[in-house]
Amino acid sequence: MNNVCLVGRLTKDPELRYTQSSTAVCNFTLAVDRRFKSEGQPEADFINVVAWSKSAEFASNYFFKGMRVSVVGSIQVRSWEDNDGKKHYATEVVSNELGFADGKKDGQTTKNNNQSSYSMPGDNDIPGDDDLPF
Repeated sequence: MNNVCLVGRLTKDPELRYTQSSTAVCNFTLAVDRRFKSEGQPEADFINVVAWSKSAEFASNYFFKGMRVSVVGSIQVRSWEDNDGKKHYATEVVSNELGFADGKKDGQTTKNNNQSSYSMPGDNDIPGDDDLPF
């Protein structure tokens, strides 16, 4: 079974582009802390993630550098040959699900607007923490 679940911080803003057939594709890198850190070894792994279609547009609109996010997907290894005939390989996670891993923080804003909380598209009618009776 090829299933990956990651929680990490974005190393830079996601990059959105479109294929020739107008399908959205978004690439970003997650810095995922290692559970056990050895002296002289890196403390995090930097994992490339690819999102497609609506997930790609969602990541581009709501994710930004430094944000802690969750990704569920599968590992994909792809290869290609460059113009010089040299073979290259890339290992990446193709996302099936994307989500926010941080809770609401005072004064934190999304990339494209000045809302003080993160929201999924269509979730605008869900009350915020301040509106709950408990």
